Amino acid sequence: MAGDGPSSGQERTMNYGKEHVAVYRTYAPALDGVRTIPESDFDGRDNTLLGMEVRVQVEGEEFLPSFSEGDNSKLVATDSIKNFIHHHMGEYEGATVEGFLEFVGRKFIETYSQMETVRVSADELPFEERMVPGDDGFEPSDVVFRVADGESGFGHVVLSRDNDGPVVEEQQSGMTDIELVKVKDNSFTGYVQDEYTTLPERENRTLYVALDIYWTYAEPADALGEEPERYVPPEQVSDIAQVVFDEVEVNSIQDLIYRVGERTLERFPQLESVSFEANNRTWLTVRDDLEGDAKVLREPPRPTGFQQFSMDHSDLEEAGQE
Repeated sequence: MAGDGPSSGQERTMNYGKEHVAVYRTYAPALDGVRTIPESDFDGRDNTLLGMEVRVQVEGEEFLPSFSEGDNSKLVATDSIKNFIHHHMGEYEGATVEGFLEFVGRKFIETYSQMETVRVSADELPFEERMVPGDDGFEPSDVVFRVADGESGFGHVVLSRDNDGPVVEEQQSGMTDIELVKVKDNSFTGYVQDEYTTLPERENRTLYVALDIYWTYAEPADALGEEPERYVPPEQVSDIAQVVFDEVEVNSIQDLIYRVGERTLERFPQLESVSFEANNRTWLTVRDDLEGDAKVLREPPRPTGFQQFSMDHSDLEEAGQE
């Protein structure tokens, strides 16, 4: 943050906040009107049950006395921050995680003049409708949901104060904890072979990859979902990843995430960039002497490989010139 720092001249670190704030809303406004894409059947969600785990970090020079002098006269207790989040979940009239983060961050700055910057992030707490008997066979229940594991939407918003009030400085959306296994048609060949190489090349392997995918918008306001046709649902990005994995024979995880990034930017030109954190959890072959493509596999030992990569529309332009 800006301001007087230690005598070394380095910028001072000074912030505090509250994390792991779980908040739930029943019958939130529905997310309707999103644009559909060929890779996904997702066309909106009713938000009968909307949950998220929120983290808030606040910054401001007026908090310095609470650190240096034990003077808490400007300090908003983190318990109050938690209560503030819970209360304003009931005031939020939108339908997205990112929209709520911008809304509650803006309210913090408008309410507390000593807060100069507010960083708000959240992991969606997903729920799935349960199927129950209906008039025409099984159908989704209107009231019963399963607490879901695995994939989770993500949002991050940074707001600061200027003369006109709160402004969005940074924005990021995402889908985390995607785990995909493709049982064949994945290779890993052509890498450096030297005295340190013990891994054999594989022309056809089972590939197990864990993915976190993040994206930013050219216009941060598009992340809020107020114009649903401009909003990028995490469900659709996840569907793109699995469709590309199904369609393409890849020679590495690097190859896979690049192709997922290309497809995502093609489908959503309103995005500025897309980035990945991937982890290789590929099982090891125990037996491959069975009939056809059948194999016996086991969990890999640690350590595991990882990949990080980001790309934007310039990568599409370069690919078009080749």
